[in-house]
Amino acid sequence: MAHRVFTNLDLHEEVPVRARPAIGEWGPKHVPTTGQKRRARILAPILFVLAAAAIFTLGYWVFQQIAQAVGL
Repeated sequence: MAHRVFTNLDLHEEVPVRARPAIGEWGPKHVPTTGQKRRARILAPILFVLAAAAIFTLGYWVFQQIAQAVGL
């Protein structure tokens, strides 16, 4: 079996369809689906990089403003 980077998000992989519970039958109805989990795994690093870039840009801009104020 190939090594996986992430765990398998499909918890019903080997269970026959007739034995699978309906959504909400055994637990909350708002449990994220496999697709939602996959999208979150893709979206989280992208948002992190964007937030880090925004913080870096703001810090650089503030540094430039302070440098201009003191005459550097």
